[in-house]
Amino acid sequence: MKTREEAVRVARREHGFFALISNEVKDPIVALSTYRSKDVVEKAFGNLKERLNCRRLLTSSDESLNGKLFVEFVALIYLAYINRKMQEKGLYKDYTMEKMLLELESIQSICEPGRAPIVCNVLEKQRKIYEAMEVMPPQ
Repeated sequence: MKTREEAVRVARREHGFFALISNEVKDPIVALSTYRSKDVVEKAFGNLKERLNCRRLLTSSDESLNGKLFVEFVALIYLAYINRKMQEKGLYKDYTMEKMLLELESIQSICEPGRAPIVCNVLEKQRKIYEAMEVMPPQ
């Protein structure tokens, strides 16, 4: 027992610790998962502000502002879903969310009016990601 106490003391001194307190969530694993999901969404929102140029919400009309906010909201819903699926399927062992999205980003689709879309080759690695996420890969 003494060894564990010493290991805890060393870990606290070198790495620190944090506590989650909740009036609603009693299960510590659920509390930690909820906290981490919230963190993912907050970081994704910051990333969206950069990528979609939403740091400043200067728009020419209320409709433009509403459209911009709606796109951000939908994107955050997708990111929360992707995060949950990556946790459920254990994809974080092999990828960060950014690396996984970059892996899928290389799939190209060519669309012309009046014609069926043409999808370039989907690699086996990419196909496995789609299967793990329970999403149909592009045809």
